[in-house]
Amino acid sequence: MGKQSVHRIGLLFSTSGPYGTIGRAMQNGSLLAIDEINADPSFSFALEPVAVNPDGRNSNYAEMAARLLTVERLVHIVGCYTSSSRKEVLPHFEKYDGLLWYPSHYEGFESSDHIIYTGAAPNQHIIPLAEYLLRRCGSRALCVGSNYIWAWENNKIMREVVQGAGGVVVSERYFPVGETDFTAAIEQIIDASPSFIFNTLIGVSAYSFFRAFRRAALDRGIDQPQTMPIASCSLAEPELVEIGPRACAGHVSSSVYFESIDSPANKAFVTAFRRRFAGEGPTSADAEASYLAVHLLARAIRRAQSADPVAVRAALPQVAIKAPQGEVHVDRDNRHCYLTPRIGVSNVAGGFDIIYEAARPVKPDPYLVWHDFKAASAQRHPGLRVVK
Repeated sequence: MGKQSVHRIGLLFSTSGPYGTIGRAMQNGSLLAIDEINADPSFSFALEPVAVNPDGRNSNYAEMAARLLTVERLVHIVGCYTSSSRKEVLPHFEKYDGLLWYPSHYEGFESSDHIIYTGAAPNQHIIPLAEYLLRRCGSRALCVGSNYIWAWENNKIMREVVQGAGGVVVSERYFPVGETDFTAAIEQIIDASPSFIFNTLIGVSAYSFFRAFRRAALDRGIDQPQTMPIASCSLAEPELVEIGPRACAGHVSSSVYFESIDSPANKAFVTAFRRRFAGEGPTSADAEASYLAVHLLARAIRRAQSADPVAVRAALPQVAIKAPQGEVHVDRDNRHCYLTPRIGVSNVAGGFDIIYEAARPVKPDPYLVWHDFKAASAQRHPGLRVVK
């Protein structure tokens, strides 16, 4: 029996440019979910993707979002990776009353009626990472990041947690998105001898930094993962492939999803993803968040019996999904998702060994209004349990 109707949705991902590796993974996660919805007879409608590629340029995001909302007359768009691109497109969603499904971990401090946030909020990835690093590595942090809002705000949160625990941020360094020469900076970082490095570089900048830092440490006879671990809230499996086997192991990553999660739902997701996109690399938190966005959208349309954004928003709090990472549902107050925090350490095979995970999905707190930085940094994170 055929579908009764078709809903066209936009896909706004940079599948080329400085962070094209992650953009392709995000688009693939969305396409897999669309395939599943279209094959599922419990949905009376089909989804039809309208994909555009901004090539990692903020001006392109704004122009393409406006075109999807006006010329294409779409009301639902899944997309954006960087916070700067999200900020660029938001005015268009507000003007034309569209709904952006934003599938990326981010720095928080935002809640819009025109955005559904399916990636991690700061209390679901930055805070657990900071507290883990203070317990296991020491209290001298050094921050290095790409020069835009994601790094600025994440480093601010890290600074508050570290200083609340009586520690110190030795230095903060920022570089243009796409920068690949870190020779001088790495020498200064090694000389500063921090307890850990908090990395908020993205795309090719991050891959170059990881490789160059490992080489420089080896040249000095330093066991970098043990002495000066690099920790991230964005490092994902496809990026380990880009970094390469000589430098991809031993890095700490805080995320709500890793491909190595041992559950029937995740095994099915990984199998389907790798079959559908054979040769295009592993899954990732970004791919899973994009997959979630489409599934949540489809379920909200089905419940509301309408694709109207107002009706979809009203239906979302009654929608839940057994996702690859675990149970997921949307908070009715701030339109972020309940997600399950985890911490992993990368291995030479290009995956992550999960060492901590929350016992249950954590309520999103994008403004960190419930977080006591000083009290929380002094104790083990209450939501995390040791896995191995």
